[in-house]
Amino acid sequence: MSRFAAPIAEQIWDMKYRLKAADGTAIDGSVEDTWRRIARSLAEVEKNPAEWEEKFYGALEGFKYLPAGRITAGAGTGRAVTLFNCFVMGTVPDNMGGIFDGLKEAALTMQQGGGIGYDFSTIRPRGAEVKGVAADASGPLSFMDVWDAMCRTIMSAGSRRGAMMATMRCDHPDIEAFIEAKKDPARLRMFNLSVLVTDPFMAAVKADGPWELVFDGKVYKTVQALDLWNKIMRNTFDFAEPGVIFIDRINAMNNLAYCETIAATNPCGEQPLPPYGACLLGSINMATLVADAFTPKARVDLAALDGLVRLAVRMMDNVVDASRFPLPQQEAEARNKRRIGLGVTGLADALLMVGLRYGSAEAAEATEAWMKAIARASYLASVDLAKEKGAFPLFDAEKYLASGSLRHMDQDVKDAIAKHGIRNALLTSIAPTGTISLYAGNVSSGIEPVFAYAYTRKVLQKDGSRTEEEVVDYAVRLWREKNGDGPLPDYFVNAQTLPPLDHVRMQAAAQKWIDSSISKTINCPEDISFDDFKEVYMAAWDQGCKGCTTYRPNDVTGSVLSVSEASDKTPSEAPAQVKQAAEGGEVVYLSEPLDRPAALEGATYKLKWPGSEHALYITVNDVVIAGHRRPFEVFINSKNMEHFAWTVALTRMISAVFRRGGDISFVVEELKAVFDPRGGAWMEGRYIPSILAAIGGVIERHLIAIGFIAGEGLGLKSDPQAEVVAIGAPKGKSCSSCGSYEMRMVEGCMTCASCGYSKCG
Repeated sequence: MSRFAAPIAEQIWDMKYRLKAADGTAIDGSVEDTWRRIARSLAEVEKNPAEWEEKFYGALEGFKYLPAGRITAGAGTGRAVTLFNCFVMGTVPDNMGGIFDGLKEAALTMQQGGGIGYDFSTIRPRGAEVKGVAADASGPLSFMDVWDAMCRTIMSAGSRRGAMMATMRCDHPDIEAFIEAKKDPARLRMFNLSVLVTDPFMAAVKADGPWELVFDGKVYKTVQALDLWNKIMRNTFDFAEPGVIFIDRINAMNNLAYCETIAATNPCGEQPLPPYGACLLGSINMATLVADAFTPKARVDLAALDGLVRLAVRMMDNVVDASRFPLPQQEAEARNKRRIGLGVTGLADALLMVGLRYGSAEAAEATEAWMKAIARASYLASVDLAKEKGAFPLFDAEKYLASGSLRHMDQDVKDAIAKHGIRNALLTSIAPTGTISLYAGNVSSGIEPVFAYAYTRKVLQKDGSRTEEEVVDYAVRLWREKNGDGPLPDYFVNAQTLPPLDHVRMQAAAQKWIDSSISKTINCPEDISFDDFKEVYMAAWDQGCKGCTTYRPNDVTGSVLSVSEASDKTPSEAPAQVKQAAEGGEVVYLSEPLDRPAALEGATYKLKWPGSEHALYITVNDVVIAGHRRPFEVFINSKNMEHFAWTVALTRMISAVFRRGGDISFVVEELKAVFDPRGGAWMEGRYIPSILAAIGGVIERHLIAIGFIAGEGLGLKSDPQAEVVAIGAPKGKSCSSCGSYEMRMVEGCMTCASCGYSKCG
């Protein structure tokens, strides 16, 4: 019998986490089989595997403990994938050989499914002398472009593209160019960018003092600190990036400050990590621990929470031994420190279930108390593991206990660490949980507020028909079961109606008991003033946060909201015009590739590339679905046998993408962005950077001709014929996985509300 509370949960499980054979045959017959697979795999490293398998299964059952997606999808499968979500790569050397060695390491890591973070502050600035070759340096941003191109070609384990974080210190001479890099909507799209902000810089900002931009002891430029801060703020206000990481605070509060220095984070920011550091994640589902929900007796069962946390810590510690690692340096780093990142999801739902308004002083107080309970249980569980299995190899009791993050910890916990050691150097982190939150019944994500109480999801079937389903927040569904479809209480608030400073209050309350960091997005209204926007970041600094990420609707990344949740009402109580908007915001998703009809119509185009003896012939065939024409397959042929292998590969790959449905016009964008280092060619009065870009141009002309995309150019990705448009002419791009205009910023990652796709790992 299915344990899923909603159809979308079962669909997410089937797409992303269910174990299947190479031919697509399901091996996990039910979600219980998935829980059993994970429990058995993580218990194999124990002396009594059968005993711990049952205990681990009990933690997983009912979606109480949610291992991160890599663990859920990969544990017990025998596949050559890492169970760690993300990594910070090695320090980038300031020389050409070292830089490209780093690029190779990044590619190998992403090939196994890991997202990566890099600090590019170590590369000399643009224009600096390169001794011995009589040349000037091209600067870190030029190498970031190379990393970006590499990431475009690597698929993470499963179906998601890799994710990357790039950081740069606020005193690097190229910091101004770094801040403004993503003004160009086509540049560094595979990266999240964050500025490493130091304590002296913040002091200079507050004093409106001068700030030197320095590399290798040489001052390249002096600016006003406040001017540089305002430049960061202005670009974040307009383009949602760069984020801000308070790096000195992170290092001062690091349990391992005595043996490592942190200069980067994983792509979503919740794990500041040293070179080759690995990010191992899991979440306690707070919504499942509320007793007597929506009654005066509602409360979190703290005894159940304590027991669940202790099991989760043991499971995560076992992952360190059970996982593969892309690089030996990553394995050594993970085993020497055994850091884990146990966090929460469903926090906003739990607050609703106990009658508290997210963002209020009372909610912040409850959040702090719950986080303390988790931190205390985590540290004591790790001490117990140290008694049984030994402390992490680099443990030094005196230095460890002197670290900043333990200053709030109860004395009995410190005494236990001093006496027995501790198994895991760091234990807590709050990560993005978008997909696993949907899988767990659409609980609220991480520590974010509820994003939308309910929305309508439309699914395109293979025969062209559409089914419609309502996706309802977990807490709202429970409320309806108890109280019907009447108006919700006043304390039900969502991300669109919440004042930004209430977000900051909640992040700061949780951060006190989180020894790593928190991935959280502070949603800001489009009409917020620039001064009020800046105050959000200053409040995050003043209240002790380790970083700050905001999202304000803009023309580059799109709007936060494209359907009915512009209102804080549920669909049942929303006015008619809002309901109509929700129904118009169509989401198209194909669960399986389209079958090929016996006959298709199409067109063949001749492409003569200068310097090539033989022309290429490109055939694009179309299929008609629900009366609308869309591309179905591509054939690329040539008499030139030098082209044979790559044209066959391109034919198969593009056709496979086309048959998956959704907005596939990104294929054109990717092809037209390819440049040939040997040079391109002038064709029809335009410079084409490569033969692949020319093929992309041919496909683009065909898509325009059949009405699949409008106009010409990389930025025009609307799909009027397939009706993949949301009410109100939404800003930004559609989801590259399912075509929906449901992309939104959640916990630092652009995430699709329809299919769960995220560009973060």
